[in-house]
Amino acid sequence: MRILSLTPGTGGTFYCQNCLRDGQMVRALRRRGHDVIVVPLYLPILLDADGLDNGTGVFFGGVNVYLQQSLGLFRWTPRWLDKILDSPWMLRRAAKREGSTRARDLAPMTYSMLQGKDGRQQKELERFIEWLKVEQKPDLVHISNALLLGVAAEIRRTLGVPIVCSLQDEDTWIDAMDHAWRDRCWDIIAEKARDVDRFIAVSNWYAQKMSERARIPKEKIRVVPLGTEWEKREPSKLEHDPPVIGFLSRIHASLGFSELVHAFIELKKDPRLANLKLRATGGVTSGDKEFLQHIMGRIKHAGVENDVEIVEDFGKNAREEFVRSLSVLCAPAPHGEAFGFFIVEAGACGVPVVQPDTGAFREVVEMTGGGIIYDPHDKHALAENLKKVLLDRDLARELGRKGHDAVYEKLTSDIMAANMESSFAELLPNFGATATSAKAQ
Repeated sequence: MRILSLTPGTGGTFYCQNCLRDGQMVRALRRRGHDVIVVPLYLPILLDADGLDNGTGVFFGGVNVYLQQSLGLFRWTPRWLDKILDSPWMLRRAAKREGSTRARDLAPMTYSMLQGKDGRQQKELERFIEWLKVEQKPDLVHISNALLLGVAAEIRRTLGVPIVCSLQDEDTWIDAMDHAWRDRCWDIIAEKARDVDRFIAVSNWYAQKMSERARIPKEKIRVVPLGTEWEKREPSKLEHDPPVIGFLSRIHASLGFSELVHAFIELKKDPRLANLKLRATGGVTSGDKEFLQHIMGRIKHAGVENDVEIVEDFGKNAREEFVRSLSVLCAPAPHGEAFGFFIVEAGACGVPVVQPDTGAFREVVEMTGGGIIYDPHDKHALAENLKKVLLDRDLARELGRKGHDAVYEKLTSDIMAANMESSFAELLPNFGATATSAKAQ
């Protein structure tokens, strides 16, 4: 089966769970015998990008999209100039500044992209459609997230094939906008959702949320949890001395690093945890540096700067070794997330997690059995539950083993791909038979 996968790149500057999902899904579908063509949008795909470069180049290049939004002149520039702006070196430079952009500032551009042929990036859409016309026709198109739905109508008109769209954390971007733009974006997503045959949410919690926010009929949504492609190894023995709390996420003000640092400082006051360490990874973008400087100031003021380490490398191998260096992992995003892929990566290593009862965290932790969920309204709950895991090694190992076993039983990338196949088969009756035949060869 030939599948076209539209995947926005982030330039590899931070721990992008959508990017990890897309890459792992593509590789797993290919292992199952399918021809998956990845089309990067905005920026190159640099995070865990093995095997994802098909040589298609980047469409809707981030520099061109921004200039066409801001300056009318660039909506009419010749292709030779656009090619310069879409060149790898130019996009890599743009990628370094990716984290400095905010949803509030890019709300008009987000809305314009959702408008499709009626938006300011019409020239980019026309180039993409012309490329589609000369390429081998796919059997199905997969769109990475609902913020890209502006392309769906033209894809349907040009190719006449089923369109599937994944759903994961679009609300985080849209809800950070000013009220007026937020409402306009939700309204146009609801409108453009009619051009999609199937939506794939990463959790039941997020399926319900997007059904309400984007007015997507529940019968059009299927739930496919995320899965890891890390090879199965023995779970960590959790014998770290000194013990280590880990944070795996973009180090950003909204994702809970400040809350974790506060709990860490409090835990250090307990004589039993006087040697406790904190390690964090997941990327610090240019837009996050001021926040990190403020947090490091708090850490220095508390006199624990020698016990905190920011790890720069969060690539696939480095990330696995990072997780295995931990006694417990916690990324306490106050507003939750659609899934929390770090919970799966912790479970794959046999490392317990402690997470707030926000977003889909409860659903995912209960799916793995590999952690503790606490009440985020109790200001002492984070520190107390971290302490419980850190001081009770038997409990930590039990949670770690449960998480490890559950991940490799039901949350691998191959299982994720099989579940995606089932959703595709509902739209293409021959899809399942083709997949089975391909695997048998």
